[in-house]
Amino acid sequence: MERALDYLQNYKNHDWLISDNSQQFQHIATELYLELTQKPPQKIILAEREPVRFLASFIAACAANCQVFLCNPDWGKQEWQQVFDLVQPDIVWGLGNNYPLPITHYQLPITHRIMIPTGGSSGKIKFAIHTWETLMASVQGFTAYFQLKQVNSFCVLPLYHVSGLMQFMRSFTTGGKLAILPFKSIENHQLDNIEISDFFISLVPTQLQRLLESPELTSWISQFSTVLLGGAPAWQELLEKARFHNIRLAPTYGMTETASQIATLKPDDFLQGKQNSGQILPHAQITIHNAQGKALKPNEIGNITIHSTSLALGYYPQTWENQDKFSVDDLGFLDEQGYLNIVGRSSEKIISGGENIYPTEIEAAIRETQMVIDVCVIGIPDKHWGQALTVVYIPKNSNTSSLEIQTLLKNQLSKFKIPKNWIPLQNLPRNAQGKINRQQLQQIAIKLLTNTPT
Repeated sequence: MERALDYLQNYKNHDWLISDNSQQFQHIATELYLELTQKPPQKIILAEREPVRFLASFIAACAANCQVFLCNPDWGKQEWQQVFDLVQPDIVWGLGNNYPLPITHYQLPITHRIMIPTGGSSGKIKFAIHTWETLMASVQGFTAYFQLKQVNSFCVLPLYHVSGLMQFMRSFTTGGKLAILPFKSIENHQLDNIEISDFFISLVPTQLQRLLESPELTSWISQFSTVLLGGAPAWQELLEKARFHNIRLAPTYGMTETASQIATLKPDDFLQGKQNSGQILPHAQITIHNAQGKALKPNEIGNITIHSTSLALGYYPQTWENQDKFSVDDLGFLDEQGYLNIVGRSSEKIISGGENIYPTEIEAAIRETQMVIDVCVIGIPDKHWGQALTVVYIPKNSNTSSLEIQTLLKNQLSKFKIPKNWIPLQNLPRNAQGKINRQQLQQIAIKLLTNTPT
């Protein structure tokens, strides 16, 4: 099977990468690869900010059979502490000398793995264990589903995230083009002169909403061959607006553990009015079961189980005993035509702006400020964010402002984990066992926010 080095050698004289400093890709990748092969395979933290250097480093690490951990350079102190405790890397690329811990070397055999960050039920960072083969299975399923030999991608999403990385993988391994541009540049109308009619672009609903607020950007996004939309549920108003402007939208369903999408609604189906996550890609299968594990018939809502050749092997450092299937906390059904319909989540996970957020982590950070007596974090439906992160709390002192708490959180949490709405109350509804009634609290929060003057 072809590996990273084979593809790298094929690109020596290819202008496939459209980005600042793109001509440096081959040189950086080759130089780092030769450097890595002088030593036994190692564990590498990859947190490069510059896209070309990130991708060249990624390919070098894969070609040298290293374990590479993709990381967000903007993680807060607590998050980096978690990562270094877990990984104990040999090499750190992208952070300079600003690591939070000394590096400890373990004399353990290194097996080539690609670790992609994701959240956990406790809010702690986890790494889904992938390989070149699982990522390629996703690429092959994608190309077969869309009946393509080459994939041209326009990437505005983070490359350390599965949604950004897989855009690179599709283009790099099929001989397609990859354009990389920060989303802020798009918002500022700094559009590169690229013929985009045969390009895919991936967005989260919040990004699409922002583009549709500008006539010029609406016209621009409507020129793409396909606009993949994922990361969070899209609200009805957004979908109707995209359809009105004839945007070739393709709502998707997937996750880090499946190496991105395993179900996608094709643009023609979307424009004809279909409202779901589309059909299952060739490399995957989805089955629906009830709570007792019984397989359900079409249109019956139940728990989703995924079977796919692109499935992760586990969460670092443990691999799963059963790697043939993956049960998720989403509820849905398959209709008679095999289209996947997602109806909700069975957990308390909040998805805001395409990011998975777990209340426990945020609540713990707020409690550590010692400025609250009680706190609960919930998601409130929001047309811009999908869900707006909202904290309902009892302040320790009546003159405590939410701004003071937010200031303390900024150095501890990523920006997207800072709640957007802050609601002080005199008490939080709890049952006899002390568990917060989140449904009741959400109703209270929505009523208060709705009645708040703007």
